[in-house]
Amino acid sequence: MKNEGIEGTERFESPDKGRGLLAVRHFAVGELVFACPAYSYVLTVNERGAHCEHCFTRKEDLFKCGKCKQAYYCNVDCQRGDWPMHKLECVAMCSYGENWCPSETVRLVARILMKQRVTTERTPSERLLLLKEFEAHLDKMDNEKQEMNQADITALRYFYSKHISDLPDEQALTELFAQVNCNGFTIEDEELSHLGSAVFPDVALMNHSCSPNVIVTYKGTVAEVRAVDEINPGEEIFNSYIDLLYPTEDRRERLLDSYFFSCQCTECTSRSKDKAKMEIRKLSTPPEPEEINSMVHYAKNVIEEFRRAKHYKTPSELLEMCELSLEKMGAIFADTNVYMLHMMYQAMGVCLYMQDWDGAMSYGEKIVQPYSVHYPAFSLNVASMYLKLGRLYLGLEKKTQGAKALKKALRIMEVAHGKDHHYVAEVKREIMEQK
Repeated sequence: MKNEGIEGTERFESPDKGRGLLAVRHFAVGELVFACPAYSYVLTVNERGAHCEHCFTRKEDLFKCGKCKQAYYCNVDCQRGDWPMHKLECVAMCSYGENWCPSETVRLVARILMKQRVTTERTPSERLLLLKEFEAHLDKMDNEKQEMNQADITALRYFYSKHISDLPDEQALTELFAQVNCNGFTIEDEELSHLGSAVFPDVALMNHSCSPNVIVTYKGTVAEVRAVDEINPGEEIFNSYIDLLYPTEDRRERLLDSYFFSCQCTECTSRSKDKAKMEIRKLSTPPEPEEINSMVHYAKNVIEEFRRAKHYKTPSELLEMCELSLEKMGAIFADTNVYMLHMMYQAMGVCLYMQDWDGAMSYGEKIVQPYSVHYPAFSLNVASMYLKLGRLYLGLEKKTQGAKALKKALRIMEVAHGKDHHYVAEVKREIMEQK
């Protein structure tokens, strides 16, 4: 297809900011700015059987691929639609059996390579930015990232070399993996559960801001970009690349580590929310600055330790880890402090996994109000928390509280997802069932 652009927007290039996306007309809050089908995508292994491999529809009674017995589809049309990509994995899974275990990134890159072989023209995902234009930032990668890249290349060759003839050379694969790691997207459901990974070139064109004026949601394997603030002609369109819960220093550190730039957005320069995010407990004798700094250091360490522990500790051990860290941090931090909220969120997740509904509800009730303060308006994180809490209430026969929480989620979702989204319809149905 020709480069026809996206109506209402234009790509720009500037010496100081590089490239980005400008609005050339007004966009109202909740308005769809543009939609972008995935150039390539892959359903996460954990969601097989619950979602269609091709369209990502969540439904019961999916039927499985007759060969590998691992991919599930809505119907024959979805299976046929996915076959050009699935056949690559189908043969490999049958060959390797239980030993087939490439990472999601490796699976996605394998599909990109297959797509590139049969695609000669610009795709509907590349109206403004071609995948081959993605930044790789190879010169900025540290040794750890280079080693991870190399491990992915090794895995790609091991699992796919028999099934993809003439893989690109080392340099080309190094660049492609770096491009995907820096420009790839995680597809999530309405509760922000991970469904899969994808590349959306036109969405990747947008620059980052910690006070974004658009939000990205997903309808199957299509990314939808909606305004969450009034956008006037000539204004740049900003997305957020990261979780915005944390204070300025943490956000900048994450952006520099993952995306190789130092954020200078209005939120980072004003630090307007940092004081509230780092709220200290009201004590008769206020803690010394050294004590606060020491606790921040502890909090960052325990967050990283917990992230690693999820791979080898039992749920009970993880919950104990959360409780002990909250007890220690609570001596200095207020319950609304973002490091406290982080560990409460982890504890809530463990409780949900253990089906401790009362425990999950208790943590959710502590989290949801501070989230509403710390996150920007129309945040998916706030919507998903109201949604989880509402569904917990309903499950515990607290119908009035459940309907109230779901309505708060709905108000955000109607802007972020659009009023015609099937997630919005599902929540409306849940609310109506309580009447």
